[in-house]
Amino acid sequence: MSDPVFLITGASSGIGAATARQASEAGYRTALLARSEDRLAALAEELGGAECSIPVRCDVTEWDEVEHAVAEVSATLGRIDVVFANAGFGAVRGFTEESPEHWRSMVLTNVLGLAYTIRASVDALDESGGHLVITASVAGHVALPGSLYSATKHAARSIGESARKELLHRGIRTTTISPGNVDTPFFDNTPDVHLTDDDVARAVMYAVSQPAGVGINEILMRHPGQET
Repeated sequence: MSDPVFLITGASSGIGAATARQASEAGYRTALLARSEDRLAALAEELGGAECSIPVRCDVTEWDEVEHAVAEVSATLGRIDVVFANAGFGAVRGFTEESPEHWRSMVLTNVLGLAYTIRASVDALDESGGHLVITASVAGHVALPGSLYSATKHAARSIGESARKELLHRGIRTTTISPGNVDTPFFDNTPDVHLTDDDVARAVMYAVSQPAGVGINEILMRHPGQET
């Protein structure tokens, strides 16, 4: 494979940005999608500029923007080999603690935005025999007290498994990554025990670097000191 393309949503910071850097080091051209244009442009320049990395502003909760962004990447870079559906954010725990508006935006991003990303990119992945990677969470394995975010990550894991069962017939591999606490902008106060965004990026790169006959369907990862 020559000059493969790695598309990442939520690429402007945290796990997305770390994965973009590691994908670039591994020889991928990168397509960086997020709402923050300035951060995307700076990261794309860091990764080598227009021949190596392109920034595309995209709000994954808007179908037209996702569809247009994926089409732009395909037209500009010629192919898409990996799609990392990583866009997402959390909320304060407690069913009386967070605003309904924040909840709505979170659910649309974490669940509908994921589905939109899959829908928009599946034909390109079909053509390349590519790989879909989804960011879920340890919170998608347990029900955390008062956590609507936890419910969205249960949904992400379910979408990942549903996608795997459908897309395997099209030669597309699917991996869901479920990290525990990560030291990223997700947290206002970093937990005492945590992974780094580079730790999670390495797990993503491990999954996509396997030979064609190996499917890493799900990775559940925590800092060894994290109990829940």
